[in-house]
Amino acid sequence: MKVNDFVVRFANVNGSGSASANQLFTRAVLRMGVPATPRNIFPSNIQGLPTWYEVRISQDGHAGARGGTDLMVAMNPQTWAQDVAAIDPGGFLFYDSTRPARDLRDDITVLGVPLTALCNAAYSDPRQRQIFKNIMYVGALSALLDIDPTVIETLIAEQFKAKNKLIAPNVQAMRLGREHALAHLPCPIGLRVQRADAVGDRIFIDGNSAAGLGAVYGGATVAAWYPITPSTSLAEAFMRYCARYRTDKTTGERRCAIVQAEDELASIGMVIGAAWNGARAFTATSGPGISLMQEFLGLAYFAEIPAVIFDVQRAGPSTGMPTRTQQCDVLAAAYASHGDTKHVVLFPEDPHECFTFSADAFDLADRLQTPVFVLLDLDIGMNERLCAPFAWDDARRMDRGKVMTAQALSDGADFGRYRDVDGDGIPWRTLPGTHPTKGAFFTRGTSRDEYARYTEDGAAYQRNMERLLHKFETAKSLVPRPIRRDADQPARIGAIYYGSTAAAMDEAVSLLAAQGVALDLLRVRAFPFHDDVLDFVADHDRVFVVEQNRDAQLRTLLVNEGEIDPARLVRVLHYDGTPITARFIAAAITEAVKIVKLRKSAPQVSR
Repeated sequence: MKVNDFVVRFANVNGSGSASANQLFTRAVLRMGVPATPRNIFPSNIQGLPTWYEVRISQDGHAGARGGTDLMVAMNPQTWAQDVAAIDPGGFLFYDSTRPARDLRDDITVLGVPLTALCNAAYSDPRQRQIFKNIMYVGALSALLDIDPTVIETLIAEQFKAKNKLIAPNVQAMRLGREHALAHLPCPIGLRVQRADAVGDRIFIDGNSAAGLGAVYGGATVAAWYPITPSTSLAEAFMRYCARYRTDKTTGERRCAIVQAEDELASIGMVIGAAWNGARAFTATSGPGISLMQEFLGLAYFAEIPAVIFDVQRAGPSTGMPTRTQQCDVLAAAYASHGDTKHVVLFPEDPHECFTFSADAFDLADRLQTPVFVLLDLDIGMNERLCAPFAWDDARRMDRGKVMTAQALSDGADFGRYRDVDGDGIPWRTLPGTHPTKGAFFTRGTSRDEYARYTEDGAAYQRNMERLLHKFETAKSLVPRPIRRDADQPARIGAIYYGSTAAAMDEAVSLLAAQGVALDLLRVRAFPFHDDVLDFVADHDRVFVVEQNRDAQLRTLLVNEGEIDPARLVRVLHYDGTPITARFIAAAITEAVKIVKLRKSAPQVSR
């Protein structure tokens, strides 16, 4: 018996209308007071290809992908074989028994409901038959998993409150499925959703929406973007929130500028222009967009203009897999553009950090006068999950950094746009219109001296480049520090991870502990790396670097920037486009630990 701790996976056809029914199931579990984390795995075409929707139900709050399936809702004949194979031994297969099942396994329990036949008998309209079949299987699952049907009925009423006529037929379809399951199947089964109070005051939101709201609170008034999966919903969320928070309630005047540019190159150019003029501006894109923005990003770095770039990563290179997740833009973001460049990069782990890091990114960009990347990925950006409620200090004010005032210029301040007068590598800047006659507003992407005068003098160029590097060192004390979690007992091995990998890592630690493997953890939250990162590596014999890309990109950064012996950093890489799982991490680390132990115990041969 598994109570409030199992995985349900829905196998559907894209465009079949299953998404709303699957979301209804997840929200019903949440309304029962049990944490649930959904993941939508969908193709890049409009309809016809396979899609999966996985729900991790965990009263302990594990939000990462676990790996394996306890209950497969197999609604797609195209993927039948792989769906049946994916069920854990002892698990359950739910399917439409209107047609006979094939290729079944002896170690799973098969649960059939003739959904098509029931819909054909109840409805005459073809589209209704398809849509209500989805609601019908939610009703059947409510009986099988012991979910209170009144919870689902309430959710249906809320969903269709603007279209009351749709409430009754949806409730009817749900009840048809539930009543058939109760009459013909052993309800409930060995997987149960039992009422609990484990959700608490947490909110349910996706990372893109959270980041869009964070941009509003961070003071952004300009957004320029070009649609690209999976970042489009971030810009759309910003638009929705601006309609509410950036609109004068009396006049209806918008106090923001949101531009859908003709391409990514134009969008980052607009952002840089607005930021140079004093606005807080950002763009949202994905890997291909970052590729197109390279030259402008170099301009912003060298001219020292603040900008925020949200990169919601997907599987590359080229078009890659547009609707699959990866962490494969780490190096592209850190070193974007040609020449010697280094950019600040933030790695949020969940929607809560998407909100806070989004707002913080604008302060960092202004203080450091440089582009700042916020690296999400599809898993964290487009999937909803529970997280701590957002909080905001109304006394907080925007940190604009070193902006020279008109009074200071009038008082005769020795203003040099690229002078380091404070020893932190960050110069003072002026904004257009600050003073009628004083202040240097013109900037360029070519070499200059401390007073922004054009020069190709090698010594002046080198001084400027060294100051930029010093500014990057200053950034170490401003970006979010890494979070360290040591095991209950002393451990000689550790693991470094970041971003959306954190959710699976939390559960992997429990799996490893059950096998007697003690592991210290360090979650990196920003680049440049704080000294704590190097200290963590020094404290351990071996450190696993867990990431979702082929080339171990964070590990490469650690080796390059920290001058760490590569042999001390062990790759744990997952890059098939699906979210990394707790079981994958635990298995990879367990196997590596075994290999190390075998090498140590092997007899030494003298020569």
